[in-house]
Amino acid sequence: MNEYKKDFIKFMIESEVLRFGDFTLKSGRKAPYFVNTGKYRTGGQISRLGEYYAEAYLEHKVSAKTLIGPAYKGIPLAVSTSIALARKGVDTGFCFDRKEVKDHGEGGLFVGQELHDGDKVAIIEDVMTSGKALKEVLPKIKATANVEVEAMLISVDRMEKALDSGKSAVQEAYDEYGIKVYSIVSVQDIIEAIETGVVEGKEYLSKMKEYLATYGA
Repeated sequence: MNEYKKDFIKFMIESEVLRFGDFTLKSGRKAPYFVNTGKYRTGGQISRLGEYYAEAYLEHKVSAKTLIGPAYKGIPLAVSTSIALARKGVDTGFCFDRKEVKDHGEGGLFVGQELHDGDKVAIIEDVMTSGKALKEVLPKIKATANVEVEAMLISVDRMEKALDSGKSAVQEAYDEYGIKVYSIVSVQDIIEAIETGVVEGKEYLSKMKEYLATYGA
């Protein structure tokens, strides 16, 4: 596992974003861990988070020149990632969708970098569970310009099958839209980090493995 992945898992725990215990998810499933990205709430945290997204962008050789952050959670993610990439010598544009179309001034569906036919873009999101955010923003993107959505970057891949299929949201994104989804870490990375002593939590290992065996895609 790359060092930045190990650091990211420690960072999530320090930020109280990744917690272990007994949680009931929106899906109704009982999970031994929970990821709450709403816990990132300081300038220092969002700055560090952007660095990890930038590492994933570079690791997977993403070449998109515009980062799209679906409103609302994706907005600070796209901005912080573009700042982190600029520090590494990669200057990308960023934009985000409006919840309602603006019918005055410059108008349009997006704020920030203008989208043009043929542009390569990447979508920046937090945790992909059902793929709902992708399904909502894609029509807006395509209604604005015929861009190529090269990739989607997320923080954690839960590697879970959807409620209505045997595929994970990550697999469905590729099968349905041809979009490759790259995560900073996966739940398997988190399990490995616990096993190797990178982070505490060995008392939850058996439950995490059992959960993944039951719901994993």
